[in-house]
Amino acid sequence: MGHGMGHGMGFDKERLTGLHDTLAGHVERGGVPGLVALVAHGDQVHVEALGKRSLRGGPVGRDTIFRVASMTKPITAAATLILLEECRLRLDDPVDELLPELAHRRVLRRPDGPLDDTVPAERPITVRDLLTFRMGIGILPAPPDSSPIQQTMEVLELGQGVPRPASFPEPDDWLARLGTLPLIHQPGERWLYNTGSDVLGVLIARASGQPFERFLQERLFDPLGMTDTGFAVPADQLDRFTTAYWQDPENGSGLSVFDEADGGEWSTPPKFQSGAAGLVSTADDFLAFSRMLLAGGRYGGRRILSRTAVELMMSDQTSSDLMSRQTDGPELIPGFFATHGWGLGGAVVTRATELGRPVGQFGWDGGLGTSWAVDPVRGVAGVLLTQRLWTSPVAPPVCRDFWVSAYQALEEQGLED
Repeated sequence: MGHGMGHGMGFDKERLTGLHDTLAGHVERGGVPGLVALVAHGDQVHVEALGKRSLRGGPVGRDTIFRVASMTKPITAAATLILLEECRLRLDDPVDELLPELAHRRVLRRPDGPLDDTVPAERPITVRDLLTFRMGIGILPAPPDSSPIQQTMEVLELGQGVPRPASFPEPDDWLARLGTLPLIHQPGERWLYNTGSDVLGVLIARASGQPFERFLQERLFDPLGMTDTGFAVPADQLDRFTTAYWQDPENGSGLSVFDEADGGEWSTPPKFQSGAAGLVSTADDFLAFSRMLLAGGRYGGRRILSRTAVELMMSDQTSSDLMSRQTDGPELIPGFFATHGWGLGGAVVTRATELGRPVGQFGWDGGLGTSWAVDPVRGVAGVLLTQRLWTSPVAPPVCRDFWVSAYQALEEQGLED
């Protein structure tokens, strides 16, 4: 992977200027206060660091730290695969033994029905269900107050909305609360976003006998040299951290602070280490993670995962019969599954319908303004980090423009002669 078809690719210098100008335009027009964009092919890496860490702060640098939100999901999946490869977990085993809180589930008769109108689950939840978001519970594509189950998830503070790490209870308490709820769908039946990744964090901690964060540190972050990735920013690094913004909910114009760098929700270690959306990171840390995947699980002479594990992670796991059921109700992103499948912890492009999103590309975006993907066919990796929260499920213009510009700046060399 990465040294086949794509071997003769490099960057077109002129077109890199186009990438710069496009991204600079988003900063200048006030779409985002600042950003770091990174595109890599083989040993060639191009980085743009533009704008400011906060509206009144210093300039963004290549080493600026961002909240990566749902880009946490593929890292959680990779950590789960490490335990699967060591046979400490098995894909199709029930999780009941390690997560007794999720044994003997009840399932709602209707997704929007009362919580006591249930039937028994037809089978236990498996590790595969958690990885493929088919455990039967997750974020519904509807306003939180539109169904009793979503309302109750809010009341129980299960953190299944906009990332707010400080609002979670301790892992055991969190799982106990989740265990009081029925499932929305039968295990294996429907793809429901987010919750599976948070459950995986608890599963990894129990299966490995150490806190989730320590497992990530020892098995992924240390071997990959991801020195700036974690669930909080150390006090002595806060000057490299961004302030997060969102569209002012009051007047709809301008950006208001969502989370401060100093004294905000990522400035102290959280009680619950969210495998769905908890991490902060940098462009270079995600480049290291990307290079490991593109090299079939190897990095710096060490094997992190087997090639087959990486291929499984980046392969579409969602069968066509699931997709036909998936689209009979509201979708998280309308039309998404017509062009994408879901791997383990990220999306796989299955049909080429837009620029910058070729078939086989694997990755995921973060709702606080980030995007990441690797393209195993061409050996390309890309990361875009901004600090503006987007409430729409459709990727923001800066994100779409980044992928279009990144791919048009790549050129294949030596194919003419």
